[in-house]
Amino acid sequence: MSWQPDRSWYSRDAREVAPELLGAHIHTAMDDVAVTIRLTEVEAYCGTMDPGSHAYRGRTKRTAVMFGPAGHLYVYFTYGMHWCMNVVCGPEGEASAVLLRAGEVVTGLEAARLRRPAARTDLDLARGPARLANTLGVAGESNGVDITPATAPVRITLEQPVRDAVPNLEISTGPRVGVSGPGGDGDTYPWRYWITGDPTVSQYRRGGGRRR
Repeated sequence: MSWQPDRSWYSRDAREVAPELLGAHIHTAMDDVAVTIRLTEVEAYCGTMDPGSHAYRGRTKRTAVMFGPAGHLYVYFTYGMHWCMNVVCGPEGEASAVLLRAGEVVTGLEAARLRRPAARTDLDLARGPARLANTLGVAGESNGVDITPATAPVRITLEQPVRDAVPNLEISTGPRVGVSGPGGDGDTYPWRYWITGDPTVSQYRRGGGRRR
């Protein structure tokens, strides 16, 4: 059994939404090419209370979509070459989001390989947020897209059998990847969540600046 979360489901604290997205399937249909990824790693970011967040210093043109409503995509460009995708969460006005960090391609494998020809193995196709977005065909034009309608080009479904198979004891938490300064303190911000032992989870590294 599977179901698609509605806006109220996303309108919760990003730290609640993030671990519940593990095992979910994210589907895209870009240029008539369909790809589905099972999410294995995510990170929560909590806006103006979170020094690791792009929205820490308040609303800007870039971060406006983060301030809601929930259930939309926040897609940003990083390092001058990559797109990363996030799901906006929380009450409108609070600018929280979940970064989709890594996953396993479960349908559309050939299309995923064409989009990521540099991947050494299929496990690397969506290991890391930029690779995940690239594999799904998501780029800047998807910023602000509402993912809650059944007809949305990007949508997430929760596969109940998968969620039942990933109890809390099999979900790990730790510091977020690529975040330095106060927001990188794993004791204060252990807001990265991943399926323990999954081979598609990205490698942890400390960062040189705010990622969100």
